[in-house]
Amino acid sequence: MATETTEIPDVSVTNYEVGQDNIQRFGLDIHNPVFPISASIIIVFVGFALLFPGLADSFFGWLRPAITSTFDWLFLMAGNIFVLFCLFLVVSPLGKIRLGGQDAKPEFGYFGWFAMLFAAGMGIGLMFYGVSEPITHFSTSMEGGASAPLMGVAGDEDAARRLGMAATIYHWALHPWAIYAVVALALAFFSYNWGLPLTMRSVFYPMLGDKAWGWPGHFIDILAVFATLFGLATSLGYGAEQAVGGLNYLFGVPDTMFSNIVLIALITGAALVSVVAGLDAGVRRLSEINMVLAFLLMVFIFAVGPTMDLIQGFVGNTVAYFRELIPLSNPFGREDDGYRQGWTSFYWAWWMSWSPFVGMFIARVSRGRTVREFITCVLIIPTIVSIIWMTIFGGTALTETIGGFEGIVNAALEVKLFEMLGQLPLAQITSFIGIVLVIVFFVTSSDSGSLVIDTITAGGKIDAPVPQRVFWATFEGLVALTLLLGGGLAALQGAAITTGFPFAILLLFLCWSTYRGLAEERKEPFLQKMKAKGKI
Repeated sequence: MATETTEIPDVSVTNYEVGQDNIQRFGLDIHNPVFPISASIIIVFVGFALLFPGLADSFFGWLRPAITSTFDWLFLMAGNIFVLFCLFLVVSPLGKIRLGGQDAKPEFGYFGWFAMLFAAGMGIGLMFYGVSEPITHFSTSMEGGASAPLMGVAGDEDAARRLGMAATIYHWALHPWAIYAVVALALAFFSYNWGLPLTMRSVFYPMLGDKAWGWPGHFIDILAVFATLFGLATSLGYGAEQAVGGLNYLFGVPDTMFSNIVLIALITGAALVSVVAGLDAGVRRLSEINMVLAFLLMVFIFAVGPTMDLIQGFVGNTVAYFRELIPLSNPFGREDDGYRQGWTSFYWAWWMSWSPFVGMFIARVSRGRTVREFITCVLIIPTIVSIIWMTIFGGTALTETIGGFEGIVNAALEVKLFEMLGQLPLAQITSFIGIVLVIVFFVTSSDSGSLVIDTITAGGKIDAPVPQRVFWATFEGLVALTLLLGGGLAALQGAAITTGFPFAILLLFLCWSTYRGLAEERKEPFLQKMKAKGKI
């Protein structure tokens, strides 16, 4: 994907206009050929998986372990590179560059901005894994062996607790947010500072030149659509599993596939209402409501749970995380295959498959921030919040487990949260709030995802007709449902890895392209240079 010369080609609206290849008929505004190819393949995939669920189950059951066991080193190494690249931008002079130009102002305040970051980025995941992952790593660490992080610390409860929390935080702190940050920064910079369409192909312009508007660019955007759709479907599947598990735990609703189908249909319908309402009235408002509910639930658990243990745990968990960070992120010479391949490799592939979705959504709401402010807020602050979240939810569950309660350990992954809440006061109320959080995170993720996919398939337009977003929101729910029917969570994970693997390679090139663009911008603002040359 290297350019023919070392110079970055000139680009402006004179050689590419947003939506210039679009087809505008029947009230639609779609990019040709990205939309028809993406939509056709997705429709065929849904139909095939529904008609032949056994084949889909076998395929995805084979796919996940095949990729994670073969390319675990690539996922871990790429994750490390993204973190180092982000930290470099924070301390380098490039951090002074402002997204949108020196006179650009942020469209959203910090609270609304953070709310949308978390709702789109990790909302469902934090709810699903906030209790289940620390408990799982603690249990395997007590047993020792390849399924435990760093082979565990067999028989030592205190050491197993520290290692379990460190291993959990590793999956939810610097590395995943660095993946999101590099994609979001690239999209925002090339869109707002260079005037390119807000779509994945644009970030490779310094490397591809005008080929970015041809088939190489089409391929990148189509891959981004599949990555977004499958990564999102994985999260929606997790959300449905946990919401049904909570309804079963709280109200005795049958935990069956039919319940999952009904729930996905209802929540997809709610997402469609949010889609029609728009970004400001829909996603932002729901995100802020969920942020308040999540904060209140977290504060409640902190107040009525083992408060002093949690205060000490925050410091201890943070120290343990940074102490174990290098061993956990080492891609070579490790024996903990079960943990490294079954957890870390899957997570990194999942985050990478989600990165076009979350990255583009973050870019949409981040104009006016400097590169340094952007990276700090998207990388450092979410890391701190993730440590707090995992400490309170996971730490409370670990205290109950070590104290002799076995219900959390024995429960299914999607029910562990509710088993933990059941040991605290007002369990009925807090469990219901937990279900509401999962459902609203489901709605905001689906809404945000349809917005992003529609932007890609409309050639970078951010104001494409609402019916197109309705189409993608509908198929997000159908893909999640199809994967659940065709193999459950294993199928969801396999689908995410399918697109996460090629994106790991693509994102490494993205970092180099972003660096070249930022370095050029620091010498002279790109649009200013284009005006001087008479290009715009």
